[in-house]
Amino acid sequence: MDNKKLIASCSFGKDSLAAIIVSEENGHHIDEAVYCRIMFDAETSAELPEHEEFIHCKAIPLLESRYGIKTTTVQAEKTYSDYFYTQYENGGKVGRIYGFPFLRGPWCNTRLKVRPINAWQKGVGEYTAVVGIAADEQKRAEKKTVNGKFLPLVDYGVTESQAFEKCKREGLLSPAYNGGRTRLGCWFCHNQRVAELRRLRREHPELWQKLLALDTESPVTFKPCKTIADLDFRFETEEAQISLFDI
Repeated sequence: MDNKKLIASCSFGKDSLAAIIVSEENGHHIDEAVYCRIMFDAETSAELPEHEEFIHCKAIPLLESRYGIKTTTVQAEKTYSDYFYTQYENGGKVGRIYGFPFLRGPWCNTRLKVRPINAWQKGVGEYTAVVGIAADEQKRAEKKTVNGKFLPLVDYGVTESQAFEKCKREGLLSPAYNGGRTRLGCWFCHNQRVAELRRLRREHPELWQKLLALDTESPVTFKPCKTIADLDFRFETEEAQISLFDI
């Protein structure tokens, strides 16, 4: 470990928080945490509401009071919805809006996360990035094991399940994991499993309605050959069948 300051990239999921906890437990003080906040629209975060509350009302204050770690929040100037309605200016799609991101080469990650983080990095100077990848995520770990990165969960042999339990013991486990959820991310992500979309519709109908509203405008289907309306019909049909069996 060099003498550069340690900065943890933190989504406030179990792995990124466990990486901070393990670092502190083993004498590697984190100088700063950086969180990239993504917005769906001007009022609505990309985080599930329960995770959004956890981040700002519990996790950020606790990192500072317990470990002396301040969190820097970076954010793109535009929202997901802003880019959704952005029109192409070149090529054969001039005048057409982006709509939902493509499965491959999606515009959302670059514009909403990579660019604001890169802009922040230009002013922060040299540092070692603390990355929350668990010891049993071998393929991900191999890609990130390079100079300038510190993988505390890998170095100290902490698996995903152990990271979960460690966060739980330390009072730093997001309530968004309740009910068996194992991964967190943008609630509107087109890469998430159908089961998570079904749960989103059931638990947060107000967010589901926001996706339905965009669905009618998008020149690109939400999933390959599947619109939000298609999924909505599927989920409604499933609920009707369950209700029939209950009778």
